[in-house]
Amino acid sequence: MKVARVDIENFRGIKAGTLLLPNHAVLIGDNNIGKTTVLEAIDLVLGPDRLNRRPPVDEHDFFQGSYRAPGAVPPDGTDTPAEGQAEETGESGGEAPRIEVEVCVVGLSDEQKARFGDYIEFWNSESDTFYDAPDPAGVDADHITEALRVTFLGRYDPEEDDFEGGTYFTRSLAESESPVGFSKKDKQICGYLYLRSLRTGSRALSLERGSLLDIILRLKEVRPQMWEDTITTLATYSVASHPKLGLSGILESINTALKKYVPKEWGIEPCLKVSNLTREHLRKVITAFIATGEGDHVAPFYRQGTGTINMLVLAMLSEIAEDKQNVIFAMEEPETAIPPYAQKRIVHEIRKLSSQTIFTSHSPYVLEEFNLEETVVLGRNADGDLAQRQIALPESVKPKRYRQEFRTRFCEGLLARRILIAEGATEAAAFPVVCRRLAELKPDTYSSLEALGICTIDAGGDTNIPDMARLYRELGKRTFSLCDKQAPENKALIEAQVELFLSHGEKGFEDLVLKNTAEHALKRFSKLIDWPPHLAAKYANPEDTASDALREYFAWTKANWGVADFLAQCSENEIPQWLRDACLSLIKACEPPSAEGETAIGNAAEATEVVEE
Repeated sequence: MKVARVDIENFRGIKAGTLLLPNHAVLIGDNNIGKTTVLEAIDLVLGPDRLNRRPPVDEHDFFQGSYRAPGAVPPDGTDTPAEGQAEETGESGGEAPRIEVEVCVVGLSDEQKARFGDYIEFWNSESDTFYDAPDPAGVDADHITEALRVTFLGRYDPEEDDFEGGTYFTRSLAESESPVGFSKKDKQICGYLYLRSLRTGSRALSLERGSLLDIILRLKEVRPQMWEDTITTLATYSVASHPKLGLSGILESINTALKKYVPKEWGIEPCLKVSNLTREHLRKVITAFIATGEGDHVAPFYRQGTGTINMLVLAMLSEIAEDKQNVIFAMEEPETAIPPYAQKRIVHEIRKLSSQTIFTSHSPYVLEEFNLEETVVLGRNADGDLAQRQIALPESVKPKRYRQEFRTRFCEGLLARRILIAEGATEAAAFPVVCRRLAELKPDTYSSLEALGICTIDAGGDTNIPDMARLYRELGKRTFSLCDKQAPENKALIEAQVELFLSHGEKGFEDLVLKNTAEHALKRFSKLIDWPPHLAAKYANPEDTASDALREYFAWTKANWGVADFLAQCSENEIPQWLRDACLSLIKACEPPSAEGETAIGNAAEATEVVEE
C-alpha cells in the first residue's frame, strides 16, 4: 500500500498543488516551501487521530488566512475583516474558500479491497492517471491496479462561527446525494503514521490516544484494564492521615469550624487526595522512563537527549511495522540530534519495515539513502502553487559520479534556493570567505553568501559549469557563476544557464588576488604562515619576495584554503576591487528593490550581468 497522488487546495501555504509519490520518497526544498504541509495534508485525510482535534482546522490552516466568502460580513456585524483575515472583494454571498485534500492510495491489501470494494477505482501507474476506458478487460494489465481515493473537506460555518471538517470517500462526493464518511476505523486499516519533528516524544512515549504506545497496544489487542483499579486506589488513600505530614489535626480544626456555619448536607469533612485524575488524565501522565548512563537510575523520557528519544521511537515503529505489515511511515527530519551513521540506519530500517516511507530532510546522509527517482524537489511560486521536480542529470554528470560526489558537490545545492557555481575548489572556498569578511568589516554595505541564501558549489572545472547550472536551474533554483576568463564558446554556454555571470578575466583566481592586492598585505601574511620545508628552503626571507613566494604557497595549498586564509585577514581596501564588486552584484541580484516573490519554481534567467575586467 502506498500514497500515489496527493492533491491539495487552500491548505496553509499551498494554494494548489499535485504531487506524485514513488514507493519511497524524500521531500526536499527550502524552508517554508511546503514539505511539512504535504505531510500534514496527508494526515488530515489518513491520520486516524487527526480529526479528534476540535475544530479539526482553524483560520491559520486556510491559504493566506482566507476562509470567509467574498464580501461576507464578519460575525460581529462590522465591515472590518477580522485580524489576519485579508479583505476580500466580490459580491456578497460568493462561495467561501474551503480546504480540500485528496489522497489516492494504491497497492491495497485483500482486507482493504474487501472493506472498500464499493469505492475501488483503477490506477494506471504508467500514465499516473485513473483508468476510465470502457473496456473492463483492460484492468488486467500489470500497470493497472486497484486504488482508493479519499478526500478531506474543511470549511468555515458562518452560522456556528466555527470551523468544521471531515473525510469522505471521494467517489461518494460526486455519486451520492449524501457523502459517505471515511471513518476512523477505515483510516486505521490504511495505516498512515506521521511523526512530526521535535514533537515526537510526547506523542510516542505516553499512553495518550493515538500515541505509538497506544497503537502498539491496539494492534496487539491489549486493552489496559487498570484505570478503575488505579483511580479507586488513589481515591481511598488519605494523604492527610500520614503521620509525617502532620495534617490530621489541621483538617479536624477546619472541619469543626465548618460545622459552625453550614449544615452537614452541604458537604463537610474536608480531606486531601492524591489527585482528581480521570482515565484521560492517567493516559497522559503515564510516561516512559529510560535508564540514564550505565546505572540503575531511570528518568522521564523528556529528561533524555533528543537522539535517545528518537532511537526509542524507531524501536516502537519497528514493533508497529512487524504487527501491521502494511503501513505508510511519514517522518520529519530523522536527522534531528542523530549522528550520521544512525541517520542512515534509521532510514534504512524504516524503508525495510514499511510499504512506503515519506521523509523530509536537510541532511546529506539521509538523502544519500534515496536514488534520483525517490528524491522529490518541491517548489512554490508567489501565487502559492506547489510543484515538484525530479532530478535529471545532464549527460556530463554520470550517475556514478553523482553518487561518488553527492555529499560534497551536489547535495547542498539541492537543499538551497540560490546556487553560486564556482569554477574550482579554490573559488568555492575563497569567495564565501571574502563575502563574510566584507560583511564583518562593513555590514551596512556587504552581506555574506549565507545571509543571501546562496550555496556555493564546486563545479570541478569551467567546462562543467553549464551542465551543473542547468541541473539546478531546471530544479527551480536561481543560478549564478564565478569563474576565470572564458573562451567565447564556453562563456555563451554558461550565460545561457545563469542569471549572473561573474568572470574576473585572469587565468586563475590566484593571479586575481596577487595582482590586485597591496604589497604590504602580502608581506604581512607571509610572516603569519608556517612555510612548508621545501618553500622555506627556497625562500629564506619570504617577506622580501612575498608575491613570488606566495604564488608558490597558494599553488601548494590549492583547494586547501591557502588563498581563503589570506583574504580572511585582509581589510576592505586590501581585498581586490573585483571581488568587492562581485559581492555587491550578488546582493543586487538577491535583494532587488521590488520583492522577488521568493519563488523557487519557474525562475527563468531574466537578465545576465557580466562582471569582467
